[in-house]
Amino acid sequence: MPTVAPLDLEGHCVAAVFLGDVPHFALADGAIHRLDNGHKTIQANDGLLAAFHDAANDRLITGGEDGKVFAVKTGGEATEVASAGKKWITSVAAGPQGAVAYATGKTAFVRFADGKTREFAHPRSVEGLAFSPKGMRFGVARYNGATLHFPAAEGKPVELEWAGAHTGITFSPDGAFLVTTMQENALHGWKLVDGKHMRMSGYPGKVKSLSWSVKGKWLASSGAPAAIVWPFSGKDGPMGKAPLELGTRGNTMVTCVACHPSQDVVAIGYEDGMVIAARFADAKEVLLRRQGKGAITAMMWDREERRIAFGSAAGDCGVIDITA
Repeated sequence: MPTVAPLDLEGHCVAAVFLGDVPHFALADGAIHRLDNGHKTIQANDGLLAAFHDAANDRLITGGEDGKVFAVKTGGEATEVASAGKKWITSVAAGPQGAVAYATGKTAFVRFADGKTREFAHPRSVEGLAFSPKGMRFGVARYNGATLHFPAAEGKPVELEWAGAHTGITFSPDGAFLVTTMQENALHGWKLVDGKHMRMSGYPGKVKSLSWSVKGKWLASSGAPAAIVWPFSGKDGPMGKAPLELGTRGNTMVTCVACHPSQDVVAIGYEDGMVIAARFADAKEVLLRRQGKGAITAMMWDREERRIAFGSAAGDCGVIDITA
């Protein structure tokens, strides 16, 4: 049975990540806790609204109610990288060459590693941000679709239209597909080479968590009593194919998913605090953590693939060691 090292905190956990091999937990009040030879804390934002794990640079990008964007590195060093005055930072993302994107209201900004910043205005509020893994371009989730910008070049953005409110956004690891979460209980996708639509609907709840498998062949999602895992191995993505349903529990919803770094396995967190791991090939399940306080809101595997950091809406955080 895996062992759990608990960390009982107060408040909603926005992000649970490993920086280096140290687990960090970012809470909604802006405090960032870490388990580094004992429990240590630093204060970044005054009120945290968004966080993004920048794997390439081993840092956590945070944005908050104080209008500031911070980069947090292992050891607890928090550096302010951008400020938007008194406006709330509602979304953040990190991209190639150290670029950081952040959004406030109807405007998205990209700050390059050299400190230069470009701004991109939109007719409606910017709901989500993501950089493409290929080349310098980033996507904005907005009302009635998504917009693709090329911040290092001049030229018109690419508009991808689909009616409804799009709240979050992600590129597939090969850059071929763009997927948004929607206010409706659905995902929407575009095949970027030809703009072909992909509808992924039928969820009983809102999808708040997405995770791509190691080579981008699968996209795991929350929002149902099972992890809904869509196949993206074909050239048209999941169109005409049924998703896998992993870790089905009749009485509680999946609230968080985190795919394994190298295997076709997903960690699944539930509304009642339970965490299990499920294998795509045969749906075999392993219980990683029993029920706890609050819905699981954040999870991440470590680089050695033996630990998972997790956090809940009630501050019930910790580290699961699956090798124990």
